[in-house]
Amino acid sequence: MAQPKIQVVEGSIDEAAVDVIALKYAQAPYGADKLIAALLAEAGEEPAYLKPRPGGYRYLPGRGAVSARHVLLVGVVMLQQFGYKQIREFAKKVLTALAGEAPSIRSLAVTLHGPGYGLDETEAFEAEIAGFLDAIREGDCPGDLQEILVVERNRGRCARLGRALRELFIEVDEIDTSSTAGAERLGSVGYESENKAHVFVAMPFREDMDDLYHYGIQQAVKDAGFLCERADLATFTGDVLRWVQERIRSCALLVADLSEANPNVYLEVGFAWGCGVPAVLLVRDTDCLRFDVRGQRCLTYRNIRDLEESLRRELRNLAGGGGVAGRA
Repeated sequence: MAQPKIQVVEGSIDEAAVDVIALKYAQAPYGADKLIAALLAEAGEEPAYLKPRPGGYRYLPGRGAVSARHVLLVGVVMLQQFGYKQIREFAKKVLTALAGEAPSIRSLAVTLHGPGYGLDETEAFEAEIAGFLDAIREGDCPGDLQEILVVERNRGRCARLGRALRELFIEVDEIDTSSTAGAERLGSVGYESENKAHVFVAMPFREDMDDLYHYGIQQAVKDAGFLCERADLATFTGDVLRWVQERIRSCALLVADLSEANPNVYLEVGFAWGCGVPAVLLVRDTDCLRFDVRGQRCLTYRNIRDLEESLRRELRNLAGGGGVAGRA
């Protein structure tokens, strides 16, 4: 069986001109699956049929509502429980389901899962790629499959994922999944991810702050050897605070940007202090600080580059002084 190529492409999943687009259904509609389900319902699909239970799936015609010929919806656990391991299992499930339903398909498009609600971007991406490779190497995937496209609307993330893919497989353009490069790195991704030390970032989850997070905070955190996570409180349904509290309680360090005086950020800082989790406080202007943290040491920054350099230096100093360690 020929090995399918994997590529990261910029675009919208509903416009992917492939044989199949595959999405998760996390027992409630979110993001891309919410969009696709709405389009299919408008085209005449029964809405109740678009909600597979965990472990199940629905293989549906595109009905002209999307550019793909067919849509695969895979039922997974609730979003709060959908971590790195579940992402890897989801990706494998996509290919094993299609091996039975559509063995002759040639092209598949998917989206990235995890970073949109707070998981580490690179770790989530590698877990998804690892799941595909699990099915491919076991021969449990469509025999005629030629390409898997990871479709990403955000241009910056698309570029970052492309670099991550090239770093895994040491290729320039297309990624050859028959290559053994990167196999060792992907071996435990997903399954051991929860045991890796992570930093939780408390800051508003807004598009206008994405560059601050990705280029000012995330890179410095990852260079220090940690996974980097933050939570979009508006994404979840159900007991969101329990999920956030678990991620804070188990993190090695909390990094909080207090520049916006956001009440959720202050709440997360207070919870971290209550759990004995060390915190690094960031602020553009100390005049933004509220009275309850004005006595605390804060890293002030002027721009994204200044923030990255200051945070990298702070993390290095903390690591050298034993102030940051992995937490169970």
